Amino acid sequence: MPAVNAPGGENSGQQDQILRCIIVEDEPLAAEILTEYIDQTPFLELTHVCHDAIRALDVVRMYPVDVIFLDINLPKLNGLDFLKNLLHQPKVIITSAHHQYAVQGFDMQVVDYLLKPIEYSRFSKAVQKLAVPKRAAPAPSIPKQQAPARPYYFFNVQKRSVKIYLDEILYVESLKDAVTIHTSERSYQTHYQLGELENLLKSDNFLRIHRSFLVAVDKIVSFTAAEVEVANRKLPIGRSHKSQVMERLR
Repeated sequence: MPAVNAPGGENSGQQDQILRCIIVEDEPLAAEILTEYIDQTPFLELTHVCHDAIRALDVVRMYPVDVIFLDINLPKLNGLDFLKNLLHQPKVIITSAHHQYAVQGFDMQVVDYLLKPIEYSRFSKAVQKLAVPKRAAPAPSIPKQQAPARPYYFFNVQKRSVKIYLDEILYVESLKDAVTIHTSERSYQTHYQLGELENLLKSDNFLRIHRSFLVAVDKIVSFTAAEVEVANRKLPIGRSHKSQVMERLR
């Protein structure tokens, strides 16, 4: 998993930081399933299981919490009202048997909305959204005879943190709910939106040419008004990006 800065926690500078999470769920079986899923996720640490929102409020006030897996239909205080009572909201993934609360949930900035019964594959896709790639910290000092460190990021690829050097990236391609990072050696699929990686890789060398493509400028072999060629592949230039691309490349 890519390194993350846990909300409300200190940045340890490590590439893999554990996210402390709690389950707020009054159904024992649902809580048991979530507990099992969390145990199978290396970057999540379960600290509390709360069977009602009142207890969860106490836990959030007394302990550091990065992620809440939250049911909505709870005794005493429902999940949405619980969120309104939080002074500082950690990241929240709603787990509910009722789809009608989804719009309200996303209006309250939840990370994802999981419908019960929850499959592990759907759970895994949701928790990928908790991660934010972190730039490798520069060395405090570099001797003159030593070459500068090559910049890189760690990306989550099939539950592994994979180091990808920026100068190896040819282009990034957007898929339905993920992106593929193409390098000269191989391709890596990771769960991010292309816009997120565009901001992350914002530099003189990366250029958005299409809603589905982000290209390393120094890897462009040739271009026309309609497409660019990178590593023997022709990539289209989007109509809304054409002016910016032409200005940059010319």
